[in-house]
Amino acid sequence: MADAEAPVFVGVDGCRGGWIAVADHGQDPPRVEIFPTFPALIAAAGNTAIVAIDMPIGLPATIGREGRGPEKAVRLKLGSRRSSVFSVPSRAAIFAGADMPASGPGRLSAHRYACEVARQTSDPPRAVSIQAFGLFAKIREVDAAVTRDGRVASRVHEAHPELAFATLNGGTPMRHPKKKAGRLHLPGLAERRALLLRAGVSEAFFAEPLPKGAGEDDRLDALVLMLVARRIWYGEAVSHPDPPLTDERGLRIAIWA
Repeated sequence: MADAEAPVFVGVDGCRGGWIAVADHGQDPPRVEIFPTFPALIAAAGNTAIVAIDMPIGLPATIGREGRGPEKAVRLKLGSRRSSVFSVPSRAAIFAGADMPASGPGRLSAHRYACEVARQTSDPPRAVSIQAFGLFAKIREVDAAVTRDGRVASRVHEAHPELAFATLNGGTPMRHPKKKAGRLHLPGLAERRALLLRAGVSEAFFAEPLPKGAGEDDRLDALVLMLVARRIWYGEAVSHPDPPLTDERGLRIAIWA
């Protein structure tokens, strides 16, 4: 993915195949790749990459009424798209049941255990949805990478696609969702694609075949996050909250756009 010492801006989203990355190397169109693991993606991106990823970074030991902090700030800006921002539980809840089966009956047991720990580490007590629980393995994967290496932590920033689209749209959230009833919603995809084209993304990008293991919504999200990574590099991005908070390990708690 990386070219020698050139600035690389990378937007990342989770997908069926693992992780989808859209990378801007200063050439048109941006490159799209699927990686099975986050460490593989980081290694391919190289040491110059600035990464914006749709995954929570910075996991507090306890969660108060307002949540981590970024979620409330972002929901206030998203209007009807605010439901796309899920509540992040404590670090202990995210790691609870990590060694339990990820599928079948064991998955339900792991979810119940995570809910129990989440309630114990939040005030007021709050469980976690099964949808949020489904992201825990990916959250742990990113957390391991940024905790292990401070250089990675300094270059990887939490972002949110819907906030990124709203920012690109002059602060106005998208009118249509990308999905309805679990299926791709064509008006929502078209709305976001048109916005990205107006922002300077070339038609050549969308002419490329969609990588196996990702949906069109994943590609759009990773693309808009690539633009966030570019904004971060040039000092144009804003953190939510501003300034960022930090967790007990010193990791930033903020959503950038």
